[in-house]
Amino acid sequence: MSLSRHLRLYLLIGLIQWGLDCALMMALSHSLLPVAQANIAGRVAGAALGFWLNGRYTFASATPLTGRPLIRFLTMWLTLTITGSLLLGWLQQQHSLTAAWLAKPLLEAGFAVIGFVLSRYWVYR
Repeated sequence: MSLSRHLRLYLLIGLIQWGLDCALMMALSHSLLPVAQANIAGRVAGAALGFWLNGRYTFASATPLTGRPLIRFLTMWLTLTITGSLLLGWLQQQHSLTAAWLAKPLLEAGFAVIGFVLSRYWVYR
């Protein structure tokens, strides 16, 4: 499949993931959880949906989405989730919850670039 097709599908699925992730993080951090834990909950929901959609459509292959692809995805996801949660928690402590909410889309955009490269050349290979 061409790079442009991969990019288009990855962006479309990423927007769906991002919407779910951000909505859940903001809803949970509004009154129930500290922002770092709410971020993890949002990322779990978005990751589960994204792993399945990207594996099925964007980077589709005959290889099942278990074993090596799943381990690679979880490694990538855990690294990005821990990094993002620490940064958002720090922002909330140093500035405010609003600052963390505003930073989340920017942080996730950077992670999307990293995630695309790793997914295309490592996770789904």
